[in-house]
Amino acid sequence: MDVLTEALAAMRVGQTRSARTEVRAPWGLRFPAVGGTTFHALLRGRCWILPPDGDPVAMEPGDVVFLRHGSTVALADDPASPLADFRPAGWRPGQAIGRVDVDGPGERSLLICGAYQLGRSRPHPLLAALPELLHLRAHEGPGLTATVALLGEELEQGRPGQDGVVPALVDAMLLLILRAWIDREAAARDRIGGAGRPHALTDPAIGGALVGLHEDPARAWTVAELGDAAGLSRSAFAQRFTALVGEPPLTYLTWWRMTLAGRLLRESDAPLSAVAQRVGYSSEFAFAKAFKREYGIAPGRYRREPAPA
Repeated sequence: MDVLTEALAAMRVGQTRSARTEVRAPWGLRFPAVGGTTFHALLRGRCWILPPDGDPVAMEPGDVVFLRHGSTVALADDPASPLADFRPAGWRPGQAIGRVDVDGPGERSLLICGAYQLGRSRPHPLLAALPELLHLRAHEGPGLTATVALLGEELEQGRPGQDGVVPALVDAMLLLILRAWIDREAAARDRIGGAGRPHALTDPAIGGALVGLHEDPARAWTVAELGDAAGLSRSAFAQRFTALVGEPPLTYLTWWRMTLAGRLLRESDAPLSAVAQRVGYSSEFAFAKAFKREYGIAPGRYRREPAPA
């Protein structure tokens, strides 16, 4: 069981959107805040990140910028270049790849910019430690570097199958971004000591417990049982789990059960009794009560309402 992949799959609420962005200097693009998690990868040329608060930061080919809450940001060939609003063209309903072109007399740059549609109502606790703006250099994470390079080739060549290959690479890039961030945090931990939330996935005791909770959410887990499996006392395990994950073990279990239940309600036609049993509730009544406490509405109503766009 891959906890990170499962958690992200449960948070998905819509299709990833991306745009091939080809610009020639001088250029500057202002990206408005959006409802998803956004990214910008520099494939060719040069680029500066212009955050609303903070100094400009130079990007090199292969660099990726990740904005956790899709906040506003600007990109430009030079910090002094004038800015225009980012307006993808050529998008059709259901199309995953758009296009932006900015003409100019100067150097050409190629980027891919887009948004992952991740629900904000139930974010994974481990992702709460992500900075709002994460800048990953080309050398951070060989998998991410290779994926960005392959994206560049696909967008440059325009070969048959591009509309299938590019969205798949962009989706893979989300996990590779998070993996590179986890690796960066692990390296920092090794240098200065201590532990933080990204460490939970790689910690032998807590990582193993997370896998168990995700694999068998219906089980009547106890903190003592989880601690025994991790080779820790009940209190030591609870303290370590809370420090690394950000909440106590059984609180996390409830979060995962209800997140999984919401996914099952939206993506399957299983009866409420089956969903309740799948996530550890012996009765439909107990499940409905717990679900309403988490979501604010009854599970039947949740199933009938359309998912956020």
